[in-house]
Amino acid sequence: MSGDFVVPAGPVQVEEVIKRSRFLTVIERITSGAEARALQARLRSAHPEASHHCLAFVAGPPGCTREIGASDDGEPAGSAGRPMLNVLLGSEVGQLAAVSVRFYGGTKLGVGGLVRAYAGGVKLALESLDTTPYVALTQVEVRGEYGDLPLLEYLVTQHRGTVVDQHYDSAVRLTLSLPQSALAAFEGDLRQRSGGRLSLSRPPKG
Repeated sequence: MSGDFVVPAGPVQVEEVIKRSRFLTVIERITSGAEARALQARLRSAHPEASHHCLAFVAGPPGCTREIGASDDGEPAGSAGRPMLNVLLGSEVGQLAAVSVRFYGGTKLGVGGLVRAYAGGVKLALESLDTTPYVALTQVEVRGEYGDLPLLEYLVTQHRGTVVDQHYDSAVRLTLSLPQSALAAFEGDLRQRSGGRLSLSRPPKG
């Protein structure tokens, strides 16, 4: 994935009450449909008393329809997920999901009212959303001795990476997430400072 765009810097949550129904709208950064559905499941578990947990997501760059999705979650077809998705697609923000949790208040809103309520909740959440520039990341693996850990941790920090997984047995195996733009410099520093002992490999898939 390439291109200059922004993504959510952190989650945001807003609430509205419309004709006695309460709408809780949450926006978070995601990078796949699976992560979006996990957010929906998490909110369903957190608010089991709610009547609906509607979802929309754009997992790629802003406006990209390659990996998008929407769910009305029991509301009339087209009254929730799609209006939410349309707002996300027009937001100029990428890699985000919105879940709107509805607590039914006893008054029906009608399809038009639902469209306005669900789309409006996403618009309101976007107004409060902080964003950060998208940075393309790549995962690599490095194996070394226990004595190499201070060097590895120092270099990861210096090159704006993170340790996403670690295994310790007779040796140390770290899975790192690094900005693609920093990968060559990181690998060069790693080889130089370790005297050529340490190198990167791609982690196995699956």
